[in-house]
Amino acid sequence: MSERALRGTRLGATSYETDSGIDLAPRQDVQYSCPNGHRFDMPFALEAEVPPTWECKLCGAQALRVDGVAPEEKPGKPTRTHWDMLMERRSVADLEEVLAERLEVLRGGGIAQAAMAMSPEPTLVDASTGAPSGRPSAGAGRTAAAKPPAKKSAPAKKSTPTRSAGKPVKKSPTAKSAASK
Repeated sequence: MSERALRGTRLGATSYETDSGIDLAPRQDVQYSCPNGHRFDMPFALEAEVPPTWECKLCGAQALRVDGVAPEEKPGKPTRTHWDMLMERRSVADLEEVLAERLEVLRGGGIAQAAMAMSPEPTLVDASTGAPSGRPSAGAGRTAAAKPPAKKSAPAKKSTPTRSAGKPVKKSPTAKSAASK
C-alpha cells in the first residue's frame, strides 16, 4: 500500500521541507568591481574572512573590493640560482680544490688524450684524388671490429614436389623422359 502512495513523487529528487521557521545565518553583501567596469555583490557570512579579490562573474578578470581594502602582498621567496644550490652542497674551499684538480688535468692534456684513445675517427677519402679529405666519415666513432661479420647463406636445396600429406611424389618413367628432353 505504501509503495503505491509514493509512486511518481520523485522521492529523493526534491525536498519536501519548507523554509518556514528556519533562521538563516547572518550575512553581509560585499561589492566587487573588475577592471572592465563590471560590479557585482557576493554574499558572505558575518564571521567569514572576506577575500580582497574575487573572480568576475561576467569576464573572469580579478575584481577588487569596492570598499577599498587592498590585497596584502605575500613576501615571495627569492629565486635560487645554480650558484646558490651549489653552495648548499659544497664550501668554497671544496670548490677551489675541485677546480685545481680539473685545471691540472686540462693543462696536462689528459682529457684530449683520453678522448683520442677511446675513439679513433676514420677519415673520408676523396674519390677523385684518393687523398684523405680531413673530415670524419658519417660513421665516425665506429671501428671495423665493432661490426658483426656477415653470415654466409647455405646453398639452396632442390625441393622435391610433395603431396598435401608431406610425402614425396614418385615420378613416372614417362615424366622423367619428358623432363630430360
